Amino acid sequence: MNPRLKLQPSVCIDAIFEGLPAPQAIQTVADCGIKAFEFWGWWDRDLDAILSARDLHELTISACCTKFISLVDPAWQDDYLAGLEASLSTAQRLGCQTLISQVGDFRPGIDRQQQLDCLVDGLKRAAPMLQAAEVTLVIEPLNELVDHPGYFLIRSDEAFAVVDRVDSDRVKVVFDIYHQQISEGNVIENITRNIAKIGHFHAAGNPGRHELTRGELHYPSIFTAIVESGFEGFVGLEYWPKDDPATGLRQVASWF
Repeated sequence: MNPRLKLQPSVCIDAIFEGLPAPQAIQTVADCGIKAFEFWGWWDRDLDAILSARDLHELTISACCTKFISLVDPAWQDDYLAGLEASLSTAQRLGCQTLISQVGDFRPGIDRQQQLDCLVDGLKRAAPMLQAAEVTLVIEPLNELVDHPGYFLIRSDEAFAVVDRVDSDRVKVVFDIYHQQISEGNVIENITRNIAKIGHFHAAGNPGRHELTRGELHYPSIFTAIVESGFEGFVGLEYWPKDDPATGLRQVASWF
């Protein structure tokens, strides 16, 4: 990899260390030589304990999630924005510059184009809030074949088209390589062609959603392509390990 560019690993402690107290998980992240971590919901966590562990080990919180409220149902848009406002306040407290947002499930009985327009409209309303807070919101397309049947936003091309319509540098895509391998494949081309619209990555082996060394995805090649595209940010390691978590993390850390 080009040493002048920075692609940084981040550990999703909720996946890799599922069930482990956050301070213990954060300590293991640091012991593995990785300098950043992320987690999902903030609203049911002991944030003081997370902040203490972060500071103790001199780590960065790369991302967390905004509240899981539909962005494709007009009836829920105001609630989504209220949840985002609370999430932005928390992100600033955590020193976290990226919020991950799922968009919700397809709503039967509502025209798909109407739902898509609602998604764009909600993100346009969110953009000034994000700009003021200096936080980037990344929307997440997910696969519907294995993990998320019924989810609205499946393919990265539709997610990138949404970002184009919103037209804010504070609204981008989290490109989950595992999900998009299932949904569409061709991940290196789809990533590098749209790199300016990507604000965060997630990674897991496929099939199985285990270590990056398991399955059909050759992550060293994918990460090299991301680095060569000029991306400087985080790739979240979001998988459920089959073997000792620390061993897998140290192996991936050595790639960087």
